[in-house]
Amino acid sequence: MTQQTIAPKGEQTLALSWTSVAFFAIVHALALLAPWFFSWSALGVAIALHWLFGSIGICLGYHRLLTHRSLQVPQWLEYILATIGAMALQGGPIFWVAGHRLHHAHTEDEEKDPYSARRGFWWSHMLWLLYPQPVFFNYEIYKKSAPDLDRHSYYRWLNRNFLWLQIPLGLLLYALGGWSFVIYGMFLRAVLLWHSTWLINSASHLRGYRNFSVDDGSRNLWWAALLTYGEGWHNNHHARPRVAKAGQRWWEIDPTWWAIQGLKTLGLAKKIVTS
Repeated sequence: MTQQTIAPKGEQTLALSWTSVAFFAIVHALALLAPWFFSWSALGVAIALHWLFGSIGICLGYHRLLTHRSLQVPQWLEYILATIGAMALQGGPIFWVAGHRLHHAHTEDEEKDPYSARRGFWWSHMLWLLYPQPVFFNYEIYKKSAPDLDRHSYYRWLNRNFLWLQIPLGLLLYALGGWSFVIYGMFLRAVLLWHSTWLINSASHLRGYRNFSVDDGSRNLWWAALLTYGEGWHNNHHARPRVAKAGQRWWEIDPTWWAIQGLKTLGLAKKIVTS
């Protein structure tokens, strides 16, 4: 498949991946079918899976647990949370964690941060996925940023096969509610969750307020926090990346923290980093 090249900054030349363009375009197009397949139950499925895959899978599993090790859970539960994260269709755990650790290690560096906000809103929002750089997308390279995960054979398997998890999900949704559940539970949910997550890379580095003085443009953005179950308190997070609670002030609502507290109550979450 042919590729188009651009040089968004400096002398670096990037190649447009038409495979990625086609993938994201098809999923977005299928999501646009939602009005013709509407039902209240289908909408409920989309909302429930947005929360499950977003808050529990991505925010708690991929982000606060696997990336920052802000808490500790039994290994079997860690595998379950990682699998739920993989269902979100945002990449395998090694890929996701490695990219986010590089984002923290080199925040807004135009070469070393995969989704540097200094390249502009659309680059940090989604163009970095359409112009994939080998240093961030080549497994043999990016796995070096997540060696703790790469040691697990299950995470290596999940990293290779996360896309296939959509097949049993689609079959289950179809069995429960036909094409309405498939359109809402898979495609509309995926698109809404993608853009919710991407807003943390883009909007939360451009708009909002700061509780902490940090050497980057991270901001606390209330509406992004509502869409991402607490991740939008991004300035708080960049100031204290290992702290499990993203919301620091009483009005900074953090539903993912509530889930962590629930696990603690059940005796399943320990060594929670609070400061």
